[in-house]
Amino acid sequence: PEFSAFSDIPEEALAKVFSYLTLIPRCVLQPGVKFIIILDRRLDTWASIKTALARIAASFPGNLHLVLVLRPTSFFHRTVTDIGFRFSQEDFMLKMPVVMLSSVTDLLRYISENQLTSEFGGTLDYCHSDWIVLRTAIESFAVTVKDIAQMLQGFGTELAETELPDKGKAIEYLLEAQTDKYRKLKVEVPNALETSGKEDDSEWDVKLDWETVQRLLAQLRDMESAFDGFFEKHHLKLHQYLQLLKYEQSFQEEKELSVSADTLAQTEQALKRLDGLEANAQVVSRAQIIILHGHQLSASHHFAMALIMQRCNELRHHCDTLNAALKTRHSRLLHTHQLLLCLDQAHIWCDDGAYLLANQLVENFQSKEGAQTALRDIEKFLEEAPSILSSGPDVLAQVGKTFEKHAAVQQMIQNRQACLRKLADKHVRPVQLVAPRPENPARSKSPLFSPKHGTVQTQTHTNTHTRVHNHMELIETERIYVEELLSVLLGYKAEMDNPALSGLLPPILRSKRDILFGNMPDIYNFHSRTFLQDLEGCLEAPEGVAACFLKRKESFQMYECYCQNKPRSESLWRQFADCAFFHECQKKLEHKLGLDSYLLKPVQRLTKYQLLLKELLKYSTDCEGTSELEVALTAMLDLLKSVNDSMHQIAITGYEGDICELGRVLMQGSFSVWISHKRGPTRMKELARFKPMQRHLFLYERALLFCKRREEHGEGCDKTPSYSFKHCLKMTAVGITENVKGDVKKFEIWYSGREEVYGVQAPTVEVKMAWLNELRRILTNQQKMLRGLV
Repeated sequence: PEFSAFSDIPEEALAKVFSYLTLIPRCVLQPGVKFIIILDRRLDTWASIKTALARIAASFPGNLHLVLVLRPTSFFHRTVTDIGFRFSQEDFMLKMPVVMLSSVTDLLRYISENQLTSEFGGTLDYCHSDWIVLRTAIESFAVTVKDIAQMLQGFGTELAETELPDKGKAIEYLLEAQTDKYRKLKVEVPNALETSGKEDDSEWDVKLDWETVQRLLAQLRDMESAFDGFFEKHHLKLHQYLQLLKYEQSFQEEKELSVSADTLAQTEQALKRLDGLEANAQVVSRAQIIILHGHQLSASHHFAMALIMQRCNELRHHCDTLNAALKTRHSRLLHTHQLLLCLDQAHIWCDDGAYLLANQLVENFQSKEGAQTALRDIEKFLEEAPSILSSGPDVLAQVGKTFEKHAAVQQMIQNRQACLRKLADKHVRPVQLVAPRPENPARSKSPLFSPKHGTVQTQTHTNTHTRVHNHMELIETERIYVEELLSVLLGYKAEMDNPALSGLLPPILRSKRDILFGNMPDIYNFHSRTFLQDLEGCLEAPEGVAACFLKRKESFQMYECYCQNKPRSESLWRQFADCAFFHECQKKLEHKLGLDSYLLKPVQRLTKYQLLLKELLKYSTDCEGTSELEVALTAMLDLLKSVNDSMHQIAITGYEGDICELGRVLMQGSFSVWISHKRGPTRMKELARFKPMQRHLFLYERALLFCKRREEHGEGCDKTPSYSFKHCLKMTAVGITENVKGDVKKFEIWYSGREEVYGVQAPTVEVKMAWLNELRRILTNQQKMLRGLV
C-alpha cells in the first residue's frame, strides 16, 4: 500500500494478489488460520487510509484477524485521521477489525518481533526479490509435478481403454509393448524432476521452503505408488487372461480314439492297439497334465477360477468316460474277434468241403470200396465241422432272427435319440470364454486412477459368468448356514443334557431352553432335509432357483415364529451370558463368536436371501426364469415385511380379545389421526381437539386396530417399544374416502355408516397409496364373498 499509485491498481489484480498470498501453505497451517495486515501510512493522509481500508475490505478473501494502521506522523494529518476514523469507525469495524497505532513500537503488542522486518523494528531477515525467486521456483516445480500426474493418468486411461484381442500372440505383443512403455515412463519421472531442479538450481535454495517441497514430493510419491499398483493389477490381469486363452486352446485340442473293426484282421489289429494302451496312455496323460495346469492356475487366484475348475471337472469326467468306453470296447472286440474267428473257420470249412467234393471222381464210386472210401472221407470231414455249424439249423435261425430284431430295436433307439436330442438342445447352454470381471480400483489419496476396465467378450457372457458365480455362492452359503445351525444344536442345546456339564448349567436355564433356541430345530430340519437338497438339485440349471423359493414359500413362515421369540431369547441370553456352561461349549466348538452371534444367524440369513435373489435377477435379464426370479424376490420381500409387522404386533398391550382371530397382520405404521362423531352425543374433549392424535395403526384381515405408541422402557439394549390398544374397527363395517380436500396425504376411514369418521394423515403420499390399495383389496374381497353367499 505504500506504493504511490495504490489506488490505481485494478480491483481484479488486487484480488488475485490477496488470493495468492492467502493460499500459500504455511508451516503450521491449521483450520481457521487468521491473517494480520500492517498498513503503513505515516507519511500519508486520511483520504488515502480510508481508500486503502475500503479496498482491503472488498478484496481480501481470507479470515482477517486485524488491520494495524500506522497513522500519519504530522500533527495536522494525524488530527484529521483521528476525527475521520472516529466517524467512520463503525463502517469499518462491521467489515474488519481496525486498530490505529501511533508508532512502530506499538506493533510489538500485537506481533512478535521475529515476525517483523527491520523497518518495523523487528528481526526478520526478509528480501522481497529473493522471495519472488523462491515462489517462482516452487510454482515451476508444482507445474512439473502436475505434468507428471497428467502423464501417468493418460497412460492409465490408455491401459484401461485398450481392447483385449482374442489371440495369444496379440496378447503377448500387447503385454510386452505396455510393459516397455511403463518402464520408460518410470525412467521419465525422475528425469523430469531432475531437469526441473536444474533449471533453478542456481537461484533456488530448497531449505527456504522445505515444507512445501516435501508436500509436493509426497504427493508425487503417492501418485506414483497408486500408478504402480494399478499397473501391477493390469499386468496380472493381462497375464492371467493369456493363461486362460492358452488353457482354453489346450482344452479344445481333444483327441478322439476311434476304434472300428469289420474284418478279422482289423479286429486283431484293434485288439493289439487296445492291449498296448498306447493311445489310451497318450490321451489320459495329456489330460492329466492339463488338469494339473488348471489346478495350478486356480491356486494362483486366477480371476477365471470358476471357469477353470469347471473345465478341469469336465476333462476329468471325459477321461473317466474314455476309460470306461475303452474297457467296453475291448470287451466287445474280444467277442467280435471270437465270432469272426468262428465265422472264418466255418467259411474255410465250407471251402474245404466244396474242394473235397470236387476232387472226388465219379468213376471211383462204381466200386464198393471206392464208394465206402469217399463216404468215410465225407463223414470224417463232417466230424471236423466248426462248433458254430454243429449247433444245428435252429440255433442258426435264432441267430438270424436275433440280428434282425437287434436291427429293428437299434432303429427305434436311434429315432428316440434323435427326438430327445432335439428336445435337449433347447436347454443346452455351453460354457463360453468370458472376460475378466471389472474390479473396483484401490482407493488412494489422489483421485488419479479411476478408469473403467473393459471387457473382452459381450456383456451377455459376463452376465452368464456372474450368474453362475452367484448361483454357486447361494448354494455354498446355504451349506455353511446348515452346518452352523447343526453346530449350535449339537454343541449347545444337546449339551444341556450332558451330565458332565450339569454342574455348570443353571436349572432355570435348562427349563427355558426352548425360549433360548426358539424353533431353530424346525428351521434346521427344513433347510438340511428339504431346501438345501432343492438348491443342489438345480446345480446345473440356475434358472430353477426361483422355483425352489416359490415351492417352499409357506415353509419359510416358520421364521416369523423365530423372530417373534427373538426378544425373549435375547433377554434370557443377557441374563446368563457369563454362564460357565456357554464358555465351555464355545471352547469345545472352537467358535470365535459367542452363542448370541449364532442365534442371530437365522435372521441374517432371511435378509440375505433377498439380496442373493436381487443379484441373480440383476444378471438374468432376457434369460429363462427371469419372471420366476421376480416372483420369488417379491415373495421373500413380502416375508420380510410380514416378519417385521409381526414383531410390532407382539408389542400390543391392552387388547382383551384373542388377537389371532383378527387374521394375519397385513400392514402397520404411524399416522396422525382426527376423530369426529356424526351422530349421537359428542364429548367436549373431542370438540376441543384441534391437534391430531399420534396413533399406530395395525391392519389385519378382519379388523383395523388403533394403538398409541408408548415410550420405550428399560435401559440400554433392553429398550422395547410398546403399543397401547385404543380402538378396534371391524372390516365388515368400514368404508374409506380416498381423497380429502386440502391435503394429498390425507384420507378418511368411516365406521358404521359414517357414525364415526377417522381422518388419517400418512407421512408420505406413497404410504397413503399403499394403505388405500390394501384397504380397497380387503373391501373388494368382502363384497365378492357376500355376492357368493347371496
